[in-house]
Amino acid sequence: MGNWQDNRIIDLFGIELPIVQAPMAGATTPEMVIAASEAGGLGSLPAALLTIEQTKAALDQIRSATSKPINVNFFAHANPATDPVAQMKWRSVLAPYYVELGLDPAAPVPAAGRAPFDNDYCALVESYRPEVVSFHFGLPGADLLERVRRTGAKIIASATTVAEARWLVERGVDAVIAMGLEAGGHRGNFLDDDMITQVGTMALVPQIVDAVSVPVIAAGGISDRRGVRAAFALGASAVQVGTAYLLTPEAKVTAFHRDALKSARDDNTAVTNIFTGRPARGIVNRIMREIGPLSETAPAFPTAGGALAPLRAVTEKEGRSDFSNMWAGQAASLAREMSSAKLTRYLMEAD
Repeated sequence: MGNWQDNRIIDLFGIELPIVQAPMAGATTPEMVIAASEAGGLGSLPAALLTIEQTKAALDQIRSATSKPINVNFFAHANPATDPVAQMKWRSVLAPYYVELGLDPAAPVPAAGRAPFDNDYCALVESYRPEVVSFHFGLPGADLLERVRRTGAKIIASATTVAEARWLVERGVDAVIAMGLEAGGHRGNFLDDDMITQVGTMALVPQIVDAVSVPVIAAGGISDRRGVRAAFALGASAVQVGTAYLLTPEAKVTAFHRDALKSARDDNTAVTNIFTGRPARGIVNRIMREIGPLSETAPAFPTAGGALAPLRAVTEKEGRSDFSNMWAGQAASLAREMSSAKLTRYLMEAD
């Protein structure tokens, strides 16, 4: 495409196209990973919402269908200490919705969690040996990271600032994902929680390119070929695309989420912490408008989702999105319905 000449990511990962299908927990399926990798990009399996056995089953399915390089993604957060007071405050905020839906505000709620990378997941990496392992929210401890490195996997991670990119490179990552504020889903920030100072893709990518020696993967607001070209012009060696893959038939999304993506606008997403306790960009819905999008009462990640689960269960049965996260980036309206394989190739085609 155009004057793109940077082969560093292609050579590093052993892929044909500098396109990384973003790992989107809950929405990415093994079929999506297979299709993206078979088309020449890097298919990415998110493990944060999967048990060890579920991750193994997904990898078995992927490995049986493709020998192309794949990425397995993990969260590198630390689970918070139990905080009953914070949970009680959060339940009190949500209590009126429980009453509205005929639910008992005092009833026990399911635990909400996203599993951080640990010894068990590391053993899985050592067994399956994916070509690339990516991390969100920083990196795991040095011992775990070294075990991953010894498998031969290339290690990449998300940065939302230049400082985070430098921090990652100091710890030996092979490439940095420069995640602009436009990106959908959870922000990858880990050195600073201040959302006011988060940086957009156009400003972030060239500054990280200038600050680090490893190749940079641009992410955020890239849903068509124009975004890909712009990222390359800014110095990126590859792009990571997420929201556009949510409109593929391989994506596992609710009907109302898919409909919302089809009618998305430039101004109807926001960064919110109310679904998990950590900032993430999604399409604005009722709960975001009424108590958010950012709430000081939302308990620490990833526990906020537990009390929302009963509300989601009732309303989703009715096809309503009132209490459900619909992750999406600011360029969702530029996405078009096509298969994951076709999208991967389309992003690198000349006009």
